[in-house]
Amino acid sequence: MLTGDQYRDSLRDGRKTYFDGRLITDMPNEPVIKDAVDNVAATYDRFYDPAPGTTNPMMTIPGDVDELRDRTLSMMDADIVMATTWQSLMTLLTASAKVAETGKDYVERIKVYVDDARRSDIRITECITDAKGDRGLAPGKQPDPDVYTHVVDRTRDGVVIRGAKLHITGASFGHDLMVMPTKNMKPGEEEFAIACAVPVNAPGVKIVNTTYAPRHPDSRHFPHTHGHHMPDGFVIFDDVFVPYERVFLDGETAYAAVFAHSLGLWERLGGLTAMADQADMLVGFAQLISEANGLSREAHIKEKISEMIIHATLVRAALDAAIANSEVTPEGSAFPNELYTNAGKYHGAAQYNLMVRHLHDIAGGAVLTTPTIADLENPDVGDLIRKYMKTTQDTDGEYRARLFHAIRDLTADSYGGWHAVTNIQSGGGLYAQRIVTRKHYDLDRAKQIALDAAGMGTGHRHM
Repeated sequence: MLTGDQYRDSLRDGRKTYFDGRLITDMPNEPVIKDAVDNVAATYDRFYDPAPGTTNPMMTIPGDVDELRDRTLSMMDADIVMATTWQSLMTLLTASAKVAETGKDYVERIKVYVDDARRSDIRITECITDAKGDRGLAPGKQPDPDVYTHVVDRTRDGVVIRGAKLHITGASFGHDLMVMPTKNMKPGEEEFAIACAVPVNAPGVKIVNTTYAPRHPDSRHFPHTHGHHMPDGFVIFDDVFVPYERVFLDGETAYAAVFAHSLGLWERLGGLTAMADQADMLVGFAQLISEANGLSREAHIKEKISEMIIHATLVRAALDAAIANSEVTPEGSAFPNELYTNAGKYHGAAQYNLMVRHLHDIAGGAVLTTPTIADLENPDVGDLIRKYMKTTQDTDGEYRARLFHAIRDLTADSYGGWHAVTNIQSGGGLYAQRIVTRKHYDLDRAKQIALDAAGMGTGHRHM
C-alpha cells in the first residue's frame, strides 16, 4: 500500500497535465491543484497499513448485501478518485461475465488487472464520453473518425488508440485511465469497440483540467468547497500504444455497450448514494436558515421543507432498495438492483433543482449578498453588519451570515452550477436512466394488475 507522500511522488511521473493554459510539472505543489492532491493523499494515509501483502479494505469486492451496503456507504467518506477506482474495478468485473462469450481471454486479463490494481494500490478514473462530433451521425459515419476514440493501428504487442474522452472527473489525479466505448457499436464500427486501461503518463496522453475550485483569497467565504474539490479532465489520446494485456475488448461490436451499461450501473449507484446525503443536507440548511430568519413556523415555509423531506426520504429509500434487492453473480460478486438504482438516480436528479429552488426561496436574497467574514472583522463596519444581520434574540448576526455563505457556496456559486449539471449528466443522463428503468420494470405484471382491476382477468386479449 502507498502512503500519502508516496502517492504525491507517484504523480511526478512525466504525465502531461494542463491547467489554466500551462503544463503542470509539479502537481503536489501547484496552487488550486494541490488541494485535490492533498484530498487523495489524505485517504491514502487513512487506510495505510505497512504489513506486507495488505490491500486497501475499500477495494475489496462485495460478496453479499451487507458488504455491498458497507462498501457503498463507506465511499462517501473517501475522496472521489478512490470512489471512481472502486467503480472502475466493479465495472470490469460486472462486464467480464458478458465478454466471456467472445471466447477470447478478456476475462483472464480483467482478473489479472483487477488483482494487480488492488495490490499496487493505484487509482483509476473512468473514461467513457467521447467528443462525438456531429451527434446526428453514427461513429462510423463521422467525417473525422477521431471524434470517437478508436484503434488506428495494431501491432504484434498491442493497439494504438486515438481520440478524446470528456468530463473525466479526477483524470489527472489517478494512475490509470479506464477507457471504454461510449455506446453500442454496429458491424463496420469495429475500430471503435475498444476497452482498455491506459497509464496517465503514457506517451501521447494529454489532460486539460477545468475546476469549480474557489479562487477567493479568504477560504471562509467558501466553507463547503475550499480544499474539497476535484478538477475534471479533457483527456486526449494522441496515438497512444496499449499492450494487449491491458485490452479488455477489441473489435467485438456486439459487446461494446456492455462496458457502458456496467459503468452506468455503478456510477448511478454512487450518484444515488451522494444524492441521499445531499438531500438531507439541503433539508438541514432549509430548516436552519428558516429558524435564523424567524420564519420556521410560517405555513408556506413548513410546506416547502416538508416537500424537501419527502424528496430526501424517497431518494434514501431508493438507495436502500437498490442495495437490499442486490444480486450475486456466480463468481460471487454482489451488484445493486438496476431498477431501483436507475429510478432513484433519475428521481434525485430530476427533482434536485426544485429542492434548491425551495431552499433559495426560504433563505432569501442574502444567499448572494451577505458580506464576507472579513467584512465582519472590519472595525469600521463589522459591528454594524452583525447588528443588521441579526434577527431573533437567539440568532447572532455572524451565525446567520455563515449560513448564507454555506448555502451560496453549495448551491449558488461555481460548485452549485457544476453540481446542477453533473446531477443531470453523470451516469449517462436522464434519458439513459429512463431506458434502463423501463427495461427492468415488470410491465407484464402491471398490465395484469390493471386487467384484474377491470374484471377482465387473463381471458381477454386486446385487438
